[in-house]
Formats: sequence, structure tokens, C-alpha cells
Amino acid sequence: MSLATETGRPGAQELKAWLTTPWAFMLLILAGVAVLDGGRFTGIVSFAVAALGSTLPYIIFAVALIAGLKAAGAEAVIAEAFKGRETKMIVMAALFGGLAPFCSCEVIPFVAGLLALGAPLSAVMAFWLSSPLIDPPTLLITAAALGWPFAAGKAVAAVALGLFGGFAIKAAIAGGRFSAPLKIYNKKGCGCGPDPFSGKPVWRFWGEASRREAFRHEAIINGMFLIKWLALAYVLEALLVTYVPAEMVAGLVGGEGVVPIGIAALVGMPAYLNSYVAPPLLAGLMEQGMSPGAAMAFMISGAVSSVPAMAAVWSLVRKPVFATYIGLGVSGAVASGIIFQMVL
Repeated sequence: MSLATETGRPGAQELKAWLTTPWAFMLLILAGVAVLDGGRFTGIVSFAVAALGSTLPYIIFAVALIAGLKAAGAEAVIAEAFKGRETKMIVMAALFGGLAPFCSCEVIPFVAGLLALGAPLSAVMAFWLSSPLIDPPTLLITAAALGWPFAAGKAVAAVALGLFGGFAIKAAIAGGRFSAPLKIYNKKGCGCGPDPFSGKPVWRFWGEASRREAFRHEAIINGMFLIKWLALAYVLEALLVTYVPAEMVAGLVGGEGVVPIGIAALVGMPAYLNSYVAPPLLAGLMEQGMSPGAAMAFMISGAVSSVPAMAAVWSLVRKPVFATYIGLGVSGAVASGIIFQMVL
């Protein structure tokens, strides 16, 4: 979007919108460092640039993968997971939740369509809990920042949380709970892609001009999205490492025990930005003394309580189901952190 109006001057609304972007936030931070602590400016910029450069291969692969899935129409495969017996649906929904190539606005009409087609709430809850935790780009960015053991642990935790939530809802419904879980929802498409409930995926998408264009469009959009958020994330990580005392971090969320993990899970709910900013920030916090279990709990509780994830649930279900979603997410985050701390 251009900042120029018809007169050639920046429009107030466009300028205000730009000032809320990660680019503007990052530039303001760096300008503040340059003015207030110029001696550390070069070191902070060098840290961020080097970190972003080391992550670039992961970004390229992640962008190509998600663009390919979208161009091929892989959403139809995800929709197939919600057919069959309820137990099978819960398992498949938890597994496929991490593979779904949906943007945040697509999740709502997708889930609304599932519920309209009669998919049980238990399977939908399994999808809701696992989907915001992991997807191909998130897995690769997490591995780049925190290592493959942490990325694999998060992927396992995502599936486990989906299964836990799905079967918990199934048991609650069997006990007479959630008899009328849904709000009235007017399903509208978001324009992000084709209807996932129609058609079949075309894995050799490069043979069709429209799918090649979809690939190009998704690659550009997702590439810019990842780069802008990761650039900000690595600047914030550099600030953490430079200015936050290691003793303070270690005192709050370091060491053994359940308390640091529980604190990290609670702090993660309001403090979480998104799944691409979190790994570099957690890498900085772990360098300062944050325990691996606390980092895992922070990441899981934050992803479940992120605005897109909560919006998807809030828009479709009544308050008791929404509260259950949050409760399952936080308790699952604490459990995942404890288990990860024990096995690492």
C-alpha cells in the first residue's frame, strides 16, 4: 500500500497503519538504541542480521512448502480427516492439524463447514488445539532458532494436546455436557483459496497456470510475512541478550520444578506474539537461564491463546466450550513443559 495520497503527501491513516507494522516497530527500536546507547547499536544490528541470515534457508524451504500445499489444494486432504468413526476423526484431526495450510481467516469458515457437515465437536477441538501449535513453517523456524529436539518436542506436544482435548470433549459430551455448543454462524468465504470441501488436490500443480499463479502469490505473501516478523524477532532477541540480566530470567523461569513451568505458561498467554517471533525470543531467554520445560510451556500456552486461535473458537462456540478450550490449552502446556523437562 502506498503512503502517498492524491496530493503526493503521506495520508494520516496510511502512515498510522504503517507505524503499527513490524518494520516500523523494528526501526523505532533500532533508532532508540542508536540514540540512547550508540556503542551497542552495531553489535545489536550485527546479531540480528547474522541470525536472520542463518535462518534464511529454513525460510525459503518453508515458503516453498506452504505455497506448494496451497497451490495443490491440500485443504481437501485435511477435510478428509473428518470422515469416519469419531475416534478415528480425533486422531486424524490431531495429526493433520499441524499440516493444514490455512491462514488465520480460513480456519473459521473451514471449521464452520466441518460443524455444518456434522463433524463431532471432539474432532474439531483436536484440530483447534493442534493447529495453532505447529505447521511446516513454524516447525522449520523453531528448529532454526531452538534446534531440532525442541522442534520435534513441540510437534509431539501439538499432536498430544490435540488428542487430549479431543478425547476430553468426547468424554464430556458422553457425560451430558455441551449439548448445545455452537453459536449461530453465517459462513462466508475469506477469499484466501478454493472451497476445501470440493475437488481433489493436484500435486503436480505447475501444470496449470492458475495454480502456478497461486504458488507465486502465496510464496510472496508468506515470504514477506516471515521475513518481517523474524527480522523483528531477532532484533528483540538481541535486546534481550544485551540488556536483560540473566539472573532475573533464571530466577523467574529457570531451574527445576513445576513452578517456573507454570509461570511461563501463564506469562505466555498475554505475552505471545506469534509462532514465528516466539522461537528467537525463547532462544534469547534460554541463553539467559530459562529452562527448556518453561520455554515449551510458554510456546504452547501462547499459541493456543493467540488472537487468531482464540478468535476461531470464540466465533463459533458458546462460552463454556471456549473456556474449556483455554483450560485444555493451559493445562496441556504445563504438562508438556514438565514432560519435556524430564525427557530432555
